[in-house]
Amino acid sequence: MQDIITMADMGMIFEVTDELGIDREALRVELTKEDPGSVRRGTAGLLEIVLPLTTPLEDWLPTLKTELQKLGFG
Repeated sequence: MQDIITMADMGMIFEVTDELGIDREALRVELTKEDPGSVRRGTAGLLEIVLPLTTPLEDWLPTLKTELQKLGFG
């Protein structure tokens, strides 16, 4: 399992955030993965995203979308 995010990972994240109308400049995505993964509002209004290490990203994307919606997006 790869513990560093890839360009393919970023593409999948952007698919979700673009669909919700979130500006890519408003995102801060950690380069390393860490369980269980998280989404939160960080400093300077940025959305901080940490991808999960052991859950396949494809399986976690619905969680990402739900958490972003809870924060008022979409």
